Amino acid sequence: MEGNLLIAVGRRKTARAIVKISQGEGKITVNGRSLQQYFPLITQQAEVLKPLKVAELDGKFNIEVKSEGGGISGQVDAIKLGIARAIAKYNPDFIPRLREFALLTRDPRMKERKKYGQKGARKRFQWTKR
Repeated sequence: MEGNLLIAVGRRKTARAIVKISQGEGKITVNGRSLQQYFPLITQQAEVLKPLKVAELDGKFNIEVKSEGGGISGQVDAIKLGIARAIAKYNPDFIPRLREFALLTRDPRMKERKKYGQKGARKRFQWTKR
């Protein structure tokens, strides 16, 4: 671990997360707040911590995250990808295990653009017969 600090970026939809991991006692902060404050739902917290559980590195790293854009769900997935990428940088031996759980795959799905002459991307305006 060069410089005792690893930086990785995760993205999902329009959310971005810059993840900095350093060896420590397992403290996680997201935008200056604790993980529990920023993501109150246990399912969201579990999703963020999934890469650490898969690599069996719980409580071995301090993680500082700057997350912006998108919604809560997009930010959760962006942070998850950022942590997984940082772990892969830390030790490339974890890559096959992280790939097995699809944690290093960037989800390419984005919102489809609205089309002209339509209400939305697919939805049309109501057709009137008379």
